[in-house]
Amino acid sequence: MFDLDQFTADCRAARAADRSSKTICEVVKRAVSDPAGLLRSLGEPDRAGIKEIYRSPDLSILNVVWAPRMMVMPHNHRMWAVIGVYGGREDNIFWRRIAEAGDRQLEAAGAHSIASKDVQPLGDDIIHSVTNPTSKFTAAIHVYGGDFFAVHRSEWEPDTLSEQPSDGNRARQIFEEANRRYAAGLG
Repeated sequence: MFDLDQFTADCRAARAADRSSKTICEVVKRAVSDPAGLLRSLGEPDRAGIKEIYRSPDLSILNVVWAPRMMVMPHNHRMWAVIGVYGGREDNIFWRRIAEAGDRQLEAAGAHSIASKDVQPLGDDIIHSVTNPTSKFTAAIHVYGGDFFAVHRSEWEPDTLSEQPSDGNRARQIFEEANRRYAAGLG
């Protein structure tokens, strides 16, 4: 069975041994190889949200649950990330800045779908948006190479793709709106 304390210890040891995401990626791969164990330990997802598991200046571990059909605008992390899905699927669109338009505009540059048991490392300069295209909750372990909540990040307004500072309150509203839509049968 998945042991959250051991997983956290393994991530901390991997981070201390290797500042890149490579060793952490192996730890996350082992964890998501047993989705049923993660579900028994973390609970069956029934609500979208971000749960902090561990946080320090050089490492953050989060349990992220996406509501059915939930979409999150393009954003960056300004640190590497390793995403391991243990239930459902998330579709990522990767974005790049358009040089001719200045620093405030983006264009789609690729996409990748990750499903249960898949792991996706993201570099520290990646801009991506996330969609749960399914009618079920998607659950994933996210591990970041820094304090996820202390870094000044950007997000891009979905309609205009103009850059703005990331806002934790706006992110919470997106998750709460997804929960309302799901509860109303619209998810």
